Amino acid sequence: MSLYKYEVFHTVIELGSLTKAAEQLGLTQSGVSHAIQSLETELGFSLLTRNRAGVRLTDNGEHILKYIRDILHIQEQIKQEAAAINGLERGTVRIGTFTSISVQWLPGIISQFLEDHPHIEIKLFEGDYHEIEEWLLNGEIDFGFVSLPTLDSFDVIPLEKDRMLCIVSPEHGLHDQTQVQYSQIVGEPFIMPKDGSDYDVRRVLRKGKVKPDIRFQAADDYAIVAMVEQGLGISILPEMILQGRTNQVIALELEDHSYRSLGIAIHATKNVSPATRTIIECTKEWLKTWRKELR
Repeated sequence: MSLYKYEVFHTVIELGSLTKAAEQLGLTQSGVSHAIQSLETELGFSLLTRNRAGVRLTDNGEHILKYIRDILHIQEQIKQEAAAINGLERGTVRIGTFTSISVQWLPGIISQFLEDHPHIEIKLFEGDYHEIEEWLLNGEIDFGFVSLPTLDSFDVIPLEKDRMLCIVSPEHGLHDQTQVQYSQIVGEPFIMPKDGSDYDVRRVLRKGKVKPDIRFQAADDYAIVAMVEQGLGISILPEMILQGRTNQVIALELEDHSYRSLGIAIHATKNVSPATRTIIECTKEWLKTWRKELR
């Protein structure tokens, strides 16, 4: 079976469309369809169903996709190792990330990395912690930024402790405090991050034995900040969300100085490609400078 057909199939799944896959691969749509049909014939079952919304995997296609991703990942490793042996740098690194990392860290990390490694392509997959873990398990990304602890099956690299802070509006009764007690949160209208992004906040509230009066849930961290600014409630967010922004909110430290532990998760360190290994090392070095600038 041809790796070319695997690449076509994987691109169709990534983009959810035969037309978009054809455009990215520089093929005609009939060429993409022919490659998929040929692969289905070789395997002996259908991989995709097609409808007006695009394409989706059959049950058999879902089962086989993981193995095709594994094969393509090994192919990518071979390309990168061969390039390294020949004194060249080529390859793609796929990174799972979430909002605060994307805003505060990745622009600087990627900029620094590409100065020295301009021929490495970087693809970002932004989601919540659960989605990043799923992408890692399925082989869709090479590594992901996560809040620790994460799944035991991953290798992890701890990076930074990020304080969890209670935010209130300037008119709120707690605004003149430097620290908030958990007992003061009880009964306050609370704005909670959406499911999947609420792990750190719920962990802090459980630790403080607080059952919040959740009035709103918001999918975006900065939407939560805006709602607190308008006096719609209070919330708890990581300090990184608030850094470098002009926010009309007051940030109060929690009585137990709670924080989240940020790190990198890798499915298996031994299978890390040269390009992935290099950008992880670049991340560690960049963070040293970032910490100094915060002091």
